[in-house]
Amino acid sequence: MNPIRTPDELDFAIKTCTTSLEEKIAGKGGKRAVLVCGGTGCLSNDSDAILKEFERLIEEKGLQNSITVNHVGCFGFCSQGPFVKIYPEDTLYCKVKAKDVIDIVEEDLIGGSIVERLLYVDPVTHERVQRQDDINFYKRQKRISLHGCSLINPDFLEEALGYDGFKALKKVLLTMTPQEVIDEVLASGLRGRGGAGFPTGRKWQFAANVESDTKYIVCNGDEGDPGAFMDRSILEGNPFEVIEGMMIAGYAFGAHEGYFYVRAEYPVAVERLKTAIRDMEKVGLLGDHILGTDFSFRAYIREGAGAFVCGEETALLNSIEGKRGMPRPRPPFPAIKGLWGKPTCVNNVETLAQVPYIIRIGAEEYAKVGTEGSKGTKVFALGGKVNNVGLVEVPMGTTLRELIYDIGGGIPGGKKFKAIQTGGPSGGCLTEEDLDTPIDYDTLVAKGSMMGSGGAIVMDEDNCMVDVARFYMDFICSESCGKCTPCRIGTKRLYEMLTTITEGKGSLETLKEMKELAGVIHQGSLCALGQTAANPILSTIEKFPEEYEAHVVRKECPAHVCKKLIHIVINPELCKKCSLCARNCPVGAITGVPGKEPYHIDQNKCIKCGVCLSSCRFKAIRKE
Repeated sequence: MNPIRTPDELDFAIKTCTTSLEEKIAGKGGKRAVLVCGGTGCLSNDSDAILKEFERLIEEKGLQNSITVNHVGCFGFCSQGPFVKIYPEDTLYCKVKAKDVIDIVEEDLIGGSIVERLLYVDPVTHERVQRQDDINFYKRQKRISLHGCSLINPDFLEEALGYDGFKALKKVLLTMTPQEVIDEVLASGLRGRGGAGFPTGRKWQFAANVESDTKYIVCNGDEGDPGAFMDRSILEGNPFEVIEGMMIAGYAFGAHEGYFYVRAEYPVAVERLKTAIRDMEKVGLLGDHILGTDFSFRAYIREGAGAFVCGEETALLNSIEGKRGMPRPRPPFPAIKGLWGKPTCVNNVETLAQVPYIIRIGAEEYAKVGTEGSKGTKVFALGGKVNNVGLVEVPMGTTLRELIYDIGGGIPGGKKFKAIQTGGPSGGCLTEEDLDTPIDYDTLVAKGSMMGSGGAIVMDEDNCMVDVARFYMDFICSESCGKCTPCRIGTKRLYEMLTTITEGKGSLETLKEMKELAGVIHQGSLCALGQTAANPILSTIEKFPEEYEAHVVRKECPAHVCKKLIHIVINPELCKKCSLCARNCPVGAITGVPGKEPYHIDQNKCIKCGVCLSSCRFKAIRKE
């Protein structure tokens, strides 16, 4: 690609690349474009093999001049992947396997007919849907942070330029002062998408007000919440947009160096980010005197070792400096004294991805989306007991009911909704009575949960809430950095208490002690990991007191999850004396005489593995 060192050269590149991308999508000259999902989820299901099979067959059949094929970022609808999209018809194929490529090539690309069996089937109407935008999962979404994902090739700077890339950067460098940029972001109402929801413009203003020869902007791509993959998908799908947001932030408060802190478990995101930085440096969009102005900027990548605590900004800064990832006492805050003692702003991936959009359309227009106190959109990783698992970007103010039922497609198997955990290990559970709650920062906190980075785990009637709390506490114990005693020791004690409850050894006194200890940990911990560690416990005790009471008083697990509190029994009236359960039992706990007497389970030997439940064809075995 030609150098882009002046505004005119950028205008020419944008015009040329925009035309090229539009022609690709519109199928100019009868050409077709094949887009294959290259997000981590689809890559783990062999989408790379799908891409190579397309390339092989297109070459074999001499179609190179009429058909292009490349990977793109995450389509979001993960439970239906891998995806293949065909332009200009805008046909979306779901759950594609490498063996299906020959049918797509011969029937669609050559024959001009749709491969019906690979289209999405609406679970309500049972009709096949050809276009992505006609699928209910996508209808209520608004893509801002996910701008360009599933459309542009994340390895091609040209395609980013063709899809609004770097228009905002040009605008701020040529027409806006740094303070005007800060004022615009303040007016937009943008709040940090990493968890706490602190106003982004205020953070930039703090750093701008500090006199210093060096300042830094850091992009937090650590993302350690169980089930969360929002930041990873944005970096995989359009890394250029996040780099542009980082550069605008640097211009606003005076930083000329930026660091991407991305966990090493995200190799696809890291590689695409490296490619983007390298290509931008080659053409002059990163480096000295960008677009002929006095603004210079360089970006670097630091890979984290996967510590959850490094999602906390001061621990993250320590890690970048080569120190152990432990939080620092605050104040001073990083905006005053951060990386290597210099003023530093830490923004997460999703926050920076929203910045170019705000600059392009203006703060006033952006602020029309969302609620009074929470503007714009939020990306959620919707998972757990929900039909449509995937990545969802919705306007702030969307209700939990819309998220779970309209977009998520409801609960599998007709099961009853029980709770949704938002905010990851630091959040809390919301129940059926909260389904019409609008999703925004303040409302979720008022309901006893929090926005967090955007994980949303749905649970149904088969989930034990005590076990859920124990799962999160186990995670917190493993991820505590150990620097402060309340978190290091207190979370371990909470985990032990929850374990005694799930084993039928707890009491009402145990619940009282847990609540008291939770308060101590909240008050005494150094960082938010410890301060919010007990949230899942306090939330589930408040919302599901009857489940805790069943565990500690009656020594029962109503959901039949806690192994020490359940019994698996055989109904002698339903038993067909076939011996199938006994033959499959791994510990020989089931005895009987084939064809003569019903089978029986020895509770002292039974390990509650459930193999007998799944092997019985007559529903004669049940949990009690």
